[in-house]
Amino acid sequence: MNLVKLLSCGSVAAMMCFAPQVHAYKVGLSMPTQNEDRWYKEGFALQNRLKNAGFEVELFYGGDVDADLQNRQLIRLANSGANVLVVGPIDGSAMTDALAVAKSQGIAIISYDRLITGTNAVSYYATFDNEMVGHMQGKYLVDKLNLATTSTPKNIELFYGSLNDNNAKFFWKGAMDELRPYIQSGQAVIKSGQTTPEEVNTPDWSGTEANKRMSDLIDKIGYGPGKTRLDGVLCPADCISEGVLFALKRNGYDSSNMPIVTGQDAVPDALKSIADGEQAMTIYKNPNELCNTIVNMVTRLSKGEPVDINDTSTYDNGAKVVDTYLCEPELIDKSNVSKLLN
Repeated sequence: MNLVKLLSCGSVAAMMCFAPQVHAYKVGLSMPTQNEDRWYKEGFALQNRLKNAGFEVELFYGGDVDADLQNRQLIRLANSGANVLVVGPIDGSAMTDALAVAKSQGIAIISYDRLITGTNAVSYYATFDNEMVGHMQGKYLVDKLNLATTSTPKNIELFYGSLNDNNAKFFWKGAMDELRPYIQSGQAVIKSGQTTPEEVNTPDWSGTEANKRMSDLIDKIGYGPGKTRLDGVLCPADCISEGVLFALKRNGYDSSNMPIVTGQDAVPDALKSIADGEQAMTIYKNPNELCNTIVNMVTRLSKGEPVDINDTSTYDNGAKVVDTYLCEPELIDKSNVSKLLN
């Protein structure tokens, strides 16, 4: 049967056969590593949530925090027909070339939890209020060490995240806004004298590097039960606090004499540590809330609708101020850790 006869028959099947094909809206997910519990779980959770919303999804992990690998994966996603890229960057400052490829093809780019810097290719940023996270960590140390009222100065040490992660500076700013007045007044003493991000940073958020630095501080200063007192350690994330706690426990600390050690991400090992009286606190960033934000953004982009944002001024990535949606973090310590324990 020829085309003319098919059309003259008014066949619905024929019209469907020759109708334009509707392609699925494709999302490329790029997570920084599969070797950290948080990123491994969130990658698959977000993939499933987007698939359930009707999107085609391709997920890549950046190996063992391999920035070059992640960039190659982003170019592959851009060239495979992705409509939007959701990127949790390993090194937010090293993605300019890869994302230029995506931008040239009209692909929307959502920076996931960590801000991509130095490029105007970023369309949106979805994260938690990271400066608030730092304030919560710093204030916890202030309150638990009674820095505002104590007549005995307290000894603390500071840890910073990875210098190549833009989020680290927000955690640091919030925490230091709380701690700086007491450091300046002498109520909080940093015996190492190490107080700048360059001195206290933790490359690639490595627990091994955190353990090494804490061990060096213990050896250099003589921290330990019955030795030089250590009252608190500012750790911006659980991956760092894990390394710090390992060094402390190896040098005689236990739940009866542990300094106040902060954290973030509420990973299972940290929650157990809090329940056991070792790590003092963590910050829970509900992955469901962040995933829901991403699904909402992608859905609106797919429909050509305005994307929901609640911050248009804070996150300057060096090339543009990125429209952002901020989710709210929650403080977890021994008083409420049971709600997250299985």
